[in-house]
Amino acid sequence: MKNKEQKPGFLQRLQTKWKLDSLLQVVLVLVVFACTGFTILFIKNPILDFFGVEKGGFVNTVLYLLLVLPLYQIFLLIYGFIFGQFQFFWEKEKQIFRRIAKLFSKKSD
Repeated sequence: MKNKEQKPGFLQRLQTKWKLDSLLQVVLVLVVFACTGFTILFIKNPILDFFGVEKGGFVNTVLYLLLVLPLYQIFLLIYGFIFGQFQFFWEKEKQIFRRIAKLFSKKSD
């Protein structure tokens, strides 16, 4: 029989992709994503209801993009700090801002 090489598991692949030091750190990053997602899930509707916009409409989508998505980024940093993963999420935020800046800095011909 051939000795098959074992494929790395899901957490090991994330550890490699994200360049993290341990599997515990991978789990903590995933916990931060989960907490942030649940927080946004609970605050999204009250925020949009506060502005009295119709669900599923164009204004709803615009408000979501302008208010809720930036809040998601802020909560990622907050939960990242709470769970000791602030540096990881801060680096990811800087990457996002650099990409956005590149989009706006390109000169159209």
